[in-house]
Order: sequence, then C-alpha cells, then structure tokens
Amino acid sequence: MNVTIITAFPGLFDGFLSESMIGRAVARGLISIEILDLRNFGAGNYRQIDDYAFGGGGGMVLLPQVMEKALSSVKSRKGGGLVVYPSPQGDLLSQEVVETLAAQEHVVIICGHYEGLDERFVSSQVDREISMGDFVLTGGEIPAMAIVDAMSRLVQGVIGKETAVIEDSFYRGMLDHPNFTRPAEWRGMKVPEELLSGNAAEIEKWRRNEASERTLSRRPELLGRANIRPYLPRGVYAVLVHSPVLDRNGEKTTAAVTGLDLSDIGRSCRTYGLDRFLVTTPLASQRALVKKMAVHWTEGMGGTLNPDRKEAFGMLKIFPSLGKAAEWVAKREKETPLLVGTTARPRAGSFHWLEVKRRILKEKKPVVFVFGTGSGLHDEVLEKCGVVLQPLSGGPGDYNHLSVRTAAGIVLDRFFGWR
Repeated sequence: MNVTIITAFPGLFDGFLSESMIGRAVARGLISIEILDLRNFGAGNYRQIDDYAFGGGGGMVLLPQVMEKALSSVKSRKGGGLVVYPSPQGDLLSQEVVETLAAQEHVVIICGHYEGLDERFVSSQVDREISMGDFVLTGGEIPAMAIVDAMSRLVQGVIGKETAVIEDSFYRGMLDHPNFTRPAEWRGMKVPEELLSGNAAEIEKWRRNEASERTLSRRPELLGRANIRPYLPRGVYAVLVHSPVLDRNGEKTTAAVTGLDLSDIGRSCRTYGLDRFLVTTPLASQRALVKKMAVHWTEGMGGTLNPDRKEAFGMLKIFPSLGKAAEWVAKREKETPLLVGTTARPRAGSFHWLEVKRRILKEKKPVVFVFGTGSGLHDEVLEKCGVVLQPLSGGPGDYNHLSVRTAAGIVLDRFFGWR
C-alpha cells in the first residue's frame, strides 16, 4: 500500500504514523506513507498557500497553483495515482470504497483546510471526493487518517489475525457480533454461556446469530449488500419446477427439461453456496433424462472433461413434484421449509426482496427458492409458497422476459452475493 498525503499541517500525523498497528506496519515496510508539507510549495517569501474567497464570506481557500505544484511534485517522483480529496461534498466513505482504494497502486490524499480547495483544482485534478458523513471538520487530516487506517486493515500482515478483518462490521455487510473478555461476570452481568462452552461450532453459531439480530435491529438497510448465507442456521435450496407452469398463452402446461437450465442454474447454486439444486417433473421419461444427464456429467466422460460442470450436476436431486421435494427438505432439515416463489408477473401480496431477506433471517427456517420454467409458475404452485417475490424489473417499459437461468442467478446474488 503506497499513500501520499498532502497537508498544511504535517505535524498532526506524527503520532498516527508512529503508534499502534499503523506504526508497526510502517516500520515493517508493509505500508508506505509519505507526508508532504504543502507550505514547501507556497507562493512568495511567506510561502502563502491560501487567499480570501471570491464573493466574500470571510473564509480562506487554498490556492490552486500551490496545490498543483505539490501534486505535480508527487507525480514526477512516483508517477500517477488516484487523487482523493476528503470533502463534505463527496461520496460517503464505506467499506466498498475502502476496498477500491486499497486495490490501487498509489493513492494521493489532499487535505483541505479553511473553506477547502479551489473548485477549478478539484474539477481538473481530483479523481474522487470522499465524505466521512453529514458533518464538517476543520480540515482533511482526520479523514485522511481514517481512510489510511481503514485501507491498512486490508493489507496482509497489518492485522495479526486475518479472521478479525473478515468478522469486522461491514466487511461482510453485517454488523459485528458483541465481544466480551474477563471476568466472566462483571457488575452482575454474565458472559453468554455459549462463549464459555469451548464448543467452537456453538460459539460460531452464537456469533452469527447475534450479528444477524444486531444488524436487523440497528442497521436493517445494510442487508441489501449482505450475503446472509453464513448467518442462516438451516439449509438453502433452489427448485426448478416443470409442472404446473404457464405456456405463452397463460395456460397450464408441463414444460420439457433442458440441459442448459440444469447446467446454468446448477452452477449458480454452486457459486452462491446452496445446499442442493432440486428439479421436479411429473413425467417419468423426463426424470430419466435428467438422471442420464447427471450421470454423464458426474460419472461419465463429461465430468472428466469439465470438472466445474461435474460439481454443478453433483448438486442435482430429482422429484416428481414440488410437494415431494419440500417433504425431502423437511425430513433432511427436521423442519418445514419456507418456500419462496418467483414470478415475472405482478401479483397481489408479493414482497420486495429486501423484506424477504429480513424475514428469512428472522424465521431461521430452511429456505427453498422456487423457479418456474415455461412462462413461469402456475398459481397452484405460487399458492403453496409461504412468500412470493416481486418480479425482477430493469429498464424502461414493462418488458420483463428474462430466462429462468438469468432470473435464478439474479435472485441468488441478491440474497447470497458478497455485496
């Protein structure tokens, strides 16, 4: 990690760069941070770096020609870099932004002060403005420290225990679980028994549950970017229904099985960490065909030629109906699953996917996502579902004719994708 910070107050960084984890990381050469004194590029004998703002108001603005000289000196020595300006007018700093910055070869952070930077310099030289939140500080030095600190945590070796980074709030989209230390009882308050049990599985289960509950109660809006799979105590399944479904005229029908559906949805299930991919059709000949394809890709030459597809087809299990598939899941999980129906047509009583995401976390049941072939699931199937997702929507107009393979990938990503 290579960072250059341009500031009119370099002394503010002395303790930051010499203490704690940042200090140790700098000493070990894991991160490189240069502090460049803006006054070295000031104008005239007094090294002037600012002047009054046009239009009055009493504030001082940093001179664009001075800022340009400082930035040019950095570029001449280190080449290009992503230029960041901490500013109340910028994008809100988030873990995603931090990860983007940490992936850059060189980041230049320009610390504003007083009324900030001349807008002409910002518009021509700054790549990104970043805000700490809806408040104003006296300068950009504290935000610069915050940005560097957040970036450094992602550099291997800076944090002694890598799992601590993964479990941090926001890294996985969820808030962190509560933490406790000795003594086991303090002022009448006891550490949860699960943490004292020594049972690693129970401890992990408790932590995941607490992180989920804390996020739901404190920051439910974070769920939109969270992969909830690690926080679910039960299994997650997808089922592809071939009957009863709708034909192009909206009539009840039975659709034929296609190898492309099985392969692509199977790969999506494998990618997003589902337990099994279930396929239902009442036709014995079609079930035999599915078994034949599965054997080819798992036991035959297909699996040897394409190991990835072998993994996808290895998740397949075949049933004559959705009811039989749900019974199998209930027996396996020892609990009746929540069936989540999908449809491309507006339906009264359907739910936004974020609401369903919250419900899945709260109920902690096994989950089965139900997808339909043909022109979508028949009402007979949707009425058996505990909840139905609102249709996927995209561009202008009411055109909504995604293939079931595409729809399945989008739905699974919304629930189980890493932000």
